[in-house]
Amino acid sequence: MGALRNMIRLVRAGRVMARYDALFPPEFEDDVPAVVKVGRSLASIRLPWEPKPHTSDDDAERLSTALQVLGPSYIKLGQFLATRADIIGADLAGDLALLRDKLPPFDQSIAIKTIESDLGQKVGDLFVDLGEPVAAASIAQVHKATIAEAERSDGDGPDGLAYRPVAVKVLRPDVEKRFAADLESFFWVARLIERVQPSARRLRPVEVVQTLADSVALEMDLRLEAAAMSEMAQNTAGDKHFRVPEIDWERTARRVMTMEWIDGIPASDAAAVAAAGHNMAELGTRVIQTFLTHALRDGFFHADMHQGNLFVDKDGSLVAVDFGIMGRLDQRSRRFLAEILFGFVRRDYTRVAEIHFEAGYVPEDKNVDTFAQALRSIGEPIFGKDAKDVSMGRLLAQLFLVTDQFDMETRPELILLQKTMVVVEGVARHFDPEHNIWDSAEPILASWMAERLGPEGMIQDATDSAAALGRVVTHLPDFIDRVDKTSRLVSESIDGAGIKLHPSTADAIGKAQRTEQRGSRAALWVAALALVALAITQVL
Repeated sequence: MGALRNMIRLVRAGRVMARYDALFPPEFEDDVPAVVKVGRSLASIRLPWEPKPHTSDDDAERLSTALQVLGPSYIKLGQFLATRADIIGADLAGDLALLRDKLPPFDQSIAIKTIESDLGQKVGDLFVDLGEPVAAASIAQVHKATIAEAERSDGDGPDGLAYRPVAVKVLRPDVEKRFAADLESFFWVARLIERVQPSARRLRPVEVVQTLADSVALEMDLRLEAAAMSEMAQNTAGDKHFRVPEIDWERTARRVMTMEWIDGIPASDAAAVAAAGHNMAELGTRVIQTFLTHALRDGFFHADMHQGNLFVDKDGSLVAVDFGIMGRLDQRSRRFLAEILFGFVRRDYTRVAEIHFEAGYVPEDKNVDTFAQALRSIGEPIFGKDAKDVSMGRLLAQLFLVTDQFDMETRPELILLQKTMVVVEGVARHFDPEHNIWDSAEPILASWMAERLGPEGMIQDATDSAAALGRVVTHLPDFIDRVDKTSRLVSESIDGAGIKLHPSTADAIGKAQRTEQRGSRAALWVAALALVALAITQVL
C-alpha cells in the first residue's frame, strides 16, 4: 500500500515537471530512452480543469517554477540538490542554486491562531500590534510587530512605555504533515535506487535524503533555529562588523519565533548599499572573511548566506538572518579544508593528495601519485586565469567530482560548505564585481594554519589527546568491574536455566576464567600506562 501511495505521489510530481518541460535537463536529453520521452509527452498533456502553465525559454526558470508548484518539500529538495553537483551535475546544480524560497503568504488569521496556540496568550497581550507578513517562504513567513518592553519615564510612547519593533516568524499550517508525506516518497525512491543500481550506493542516496530530513526537522522547530542564532551570537560576540539578531525567548516556541527587527539595508540592494556611502570593496572582503572565520575557527557556519539573508547596518556591519540551515565542521574537516586550499595555491598537488589519504577520504588501495595527477588537472587551469575569475567554491566542486573516480565517499558536511562558499562568493562579487576571493581568504587561511598546524597547535592537539586518554584511564576500573559483573550474571543465568555441568567441567571453566581475568587485568593496566606515558611524551 505504501509503495502504491508513493508511486501516485511521484507520478503527480512527474506530470508537473513534464508540463513545465523541466523533467530532464537539456544536457541529459540524449541519454533519455525513447519510451521515457513518449511517457513525458503523455504526462505533459494538460487536462481540461488544469490551468495552463506559464513556461519560459530559460531552463533554470522552468525548473524553479515547477518545484514551486509542487510545494515546500520540492523547493527544499531543489535547494538541497544544488549542493550535490556530484549527483546531478554542475550545470543543473548551478540552476538549482538560483532557486529562491518564496511563496505567497498565508492568511493573517491563521498566523494569529498559531501564535496564540503556541504561546498560550492573546496576540494583543503579546504584541502592541502585529503587521501583515513582509516575507513568505516554504516553511514559514515573517511579520513585523511591536512590543512594549517596560514602563519607563523616558519611554517613546505617549503612555510612558518603551516600544521596540520585532520580527515574528510563524510556521505554515500543516507544513509538518506535507513534508512527512513527501519525505516518505523521497526515501522510497532512494532505497529503490540503492537496490537496483549498486553503483549508485557510493553516493549514499538514502543518507542524502536523511540529511535533508534532518535539516527540515530542525527548521520545523523554531526553538532550534533560535538556539542556532544564540550559539552563533556567542561565537561572534567579539567580532567586528558582524552580528546576529537578538532572540526574544519569552515570545518564542516551536512554531513561533520572535527576534530583533533589523533596520539595515538588504544586501540584495547593492545600489542602495552604495548610495548609503558604504565601501563596496570592503563589504566584499568582509563577507568572505566572515564566512571562513566561522567555518574554520568555530566549525559552525550559516549555510544559507545569500543576499536575501543578509543586511548591512548603518556602520557597515553584516547582520545575518534565517538560521534554519546551519553547517558544522569537526577539527579534521577544518584542517582538510584549509590544507587543500593552501595546497592548490602552492600547486603542491602531491600534498593535497596525501591529505585526502591521511583523512581517510580516499581508500588506501588507490595510488597517491595518480590521484595527485587528477588534482593537477583541476589546479593547473586556474593559474592561467585572473585571480578575480577563480572561485574557491567551484574549485571544491570540481575536486569532489574528480574524487568520484577514486571511490571517495560523499562527505555531506563538505558538500554543504562548498555550496555555501559558492553562494558567499556570489554575495562578495555582488558588492564588488572585481573582488579577488583569494586575497580576501588568504589572511584567514594563513592565520588558521599558523595557529592549528604550527607548534602551538601541535601542543594543543597533544594536550587534547592526553586529556582524552586520561578520561579513558579514569573509566578503566569501572570497565573492568562491569566485565566481572557481566561474567557472573552470564554464569548465574546459565545455571538458572537448568543447564547442568559436570563438577570437573565447572572447575576447569572457573580456573580458566580466573586465569584469563588475571591476564586481562594485567594487559589492560599495561596498555593504560603505556598510553599515559605516550601522552606525556607528546606534551613534553
